[in-house]
Amino acid sequence: MAFYELRQYHVRPGKMAEWLALMEGEIIPFQVAKGMVICGSFKGETDESVYVWIRRFESEAQREALYKAVYETDFWKTKIGPQIPDLLNREKMVVTRIVPTPRSTMQ
Repeated sequence: MAFYELRQYHVRPGKMAEWLALMEGEIIPFQVAKGMVICGSFKGETDESVYVWIRRFESEAQREALYKAVYETDFWKTKIGPQIPDLLNREKMVVTRIVPTPRSTMQ
């Protein structure tokens, strides 16, 4: 059964534009190229610290393989990863695995 990750991040003050440029210009395209399914990317309407995105996985085995394909690469470790602490407060990051209800349009 497919499941989703609802990833909620806290963007550091004054860093939203920089974070969105990194996410939409590098992180999302890189992850999609590796096979990730990104269902949505959102910023807070009035709260500049809120960023949320959703990824879909067909199984736990697929999630594990995709995590490895993304996070264990030299590109992630040397290019992407080092930029993140300046933009996000990782201590406030919340990742929730969710499954669609029967009437959800996201199956």
